[in-house]
Amino acid sequence: MVKIRLRTKFLLSLILTTTVLTGAVLLIVHNYLRNHVRAEIHEALSSSVVTFDQFELQRERELAQSAALLADLPNLRALMTTRHAPTIQDASGDLWRVAESDLFVLADPTGKVMAIHTMAAGYTADAAQASLIRTLESGQARDWWYGGNHLFAVFLQPIYFGESRNDVVLGVLALGFEVDERLAQVVARVASCQAAFRYGNKVVASTLPPAQQQELEARTSANTPPEPSNPEELRLGEEVYLAASIEPAPVQDRRVTLTVLKSYDAATRFLQELNRTLLGVGLVAVIAGSWLIFLISDTFTRPLASLVSGVHALEKGDFTYPLEIRSHDEVAELTSAFDGMRKTLQKSQRDLLHAERLATLGRMASTISHDLRQPLTSILAYAEYQSEGNLDSKERQSLFQQIRSSVNRMVELISSLLEFSKGQEVLHLTHGDVVEALERTMNLIRLRAEFKSIQMTVAREGDADGWFDFKKLERAFYNLLQNACEAAPAQSGKVEVMARSVNRHIEIMVTDNGPGIPEAIREDIFQPFATYGKDGGTGLGLAVVQKIVRDHGGQVKIEATGLSGTTFKLILPVNPPAQVANP
Repeated sequence: MVKIRLRTKFLLSLILTTTVLTGAVLLIVHNYLRNHVRAEIHEALSSSVVTFDQFELQRERELAQSAALLADLPNLRALMTTRHAPTIQDASGDLWRVAESDLFVLADPTGKVMAIHTMAAGYTADAAQASLIRTLESGQARDWWYGGNHLFAVFLQPIYFGESRNDVVLGVLALGFEVDERLAQVVARVASCQAAFRYGNKVVASTLPPAQQQELEARTSANTPPEPSNPEELRLGEEVYLAASIEPAPVQDRRVTLTVLKSYDAATRFLQELNRTLLGVGLVAVIAGSWLIFLISDTFTRPLASLVSGVHALEKGDFTYPLEIRSHDEVAELTSAFDGMRKTLQKSQRDLLHAERLATLGRMASTISHDLRQPLTSILAYAEYQSEGNLDSKERQSLFQQIRSSVNRMVELISSLLEFSKGQEVLHLTHGDVVEALERTMNLIRLRAEFKSIQMTVAREGDADGWFDFKKLERAFYNLLQNACEAAPAQSGKVEVMARSVNRHIEIMVTDNGPGIPEAIREDIFQPFATYGKDGGTGLGLAVVQKIVRDHGGQVKIEATGLSGTTFKLILPVNPPAQVANP
């Protein structure tokens, strides 16, 4: 099969693009004059409709907010409780002026109008009463009210006695803004067009001359209003317009319609700009050609994009991302080679994962041996004491209890390892004194022959009570004190422990007089298997300390280290962590 290179593909696409662009430019020049005017008018009409939608939405929001605020005023509620129409009419004038609305109506719970304020001459209380009854029956919160050749967009707000959830209604407040000549002029100025508002067949506000208004009423009385996306051509008098209409919500039996009209005759006077138009056509042709070349090149280079996606998927560890090879060019060869490399890499990863699993088993065995060595050492020491013949029964019983305690520690350790394999360890919290736990741990350390000459002291400042898992905490203390004793000089070693209460936390400072921690391992001191200068050390002691302290919601860090010694600082919260349940 013949292989077509990318360079050949791009060359053929360039030739094709040039041919298409040449024909497109000629076609655009031929049709431009015919379509430009209509397209421009369509855009202007659509802009006018969108602008009115935004304007109406803003006015509705302001009206709703104003109605809600007024209905919540104590003086308005008190006024409505009078049930006296003249009083309500007189006293509500100030509220109307505060609302700054074109129409202000108050009615009792039955819908009877008690007060009306408006600057629209000819709009009567009877017209407001009829409109209010119709709106209440429809169950709408907003409506169009018409009367005396005045059209209002009205928003209704119930007036409650007390909180609205009690549903005790004192009356109804209606606020409205008038659709008048001013609004029509605002809409008309946006896109330099004419605007007309109609209620049913009646034009209530318009920027058209009176004669054209009458023709518009007569011409559109029996027709469905043209949509903004499909303007209608109208001849009003001696002038031709393109007209589009919308029906603002809510829709009633007698529709409220906004019609925007753009003069087609006036717009066609731009023919003198023909030279500029030809220049614009050339520019559009260049842009369109660039876009076509981009599309074509994108089609040809899509396999490269797919290959890049496969590389990113491989970076995230996804070896199964589908790679499609549909051609026989350089990209297809590269994709095939990458797929082979991916399969090889996946096989290597499986091999490494298998080796890592074996290493994990080794680490687990090392962890178990390290942590079981402590209680086994205690059991051995107690067993040697118990073998002496000069012990009475009470002393033997005490040694037996100590051995049993060490066995329990081993059982608890094995359980902890099982829990650790599941993730976060479950803490069995009890309330107690941390200093007492430290003293018990020191007694275990003193039983070891190599630490008998180490001077260990513990002191406190304030209360050291809290909720802790003392079995796990004593294990952490044991590891920390053991490391301190191993670091201290054999004959003049000192280990000092200070526990104090600070801001609902207990701070424990463990200080030795050893040579300090070498700088080379300070950053990794809490990592598993990080050890230095210990025969037979596994490097798990401080890692276990850190995990137990973190499980308690605390933290452990090196407070100070140097030639004069090292200080470790443990911070434990007094209350149990939120994620740990107290059994």
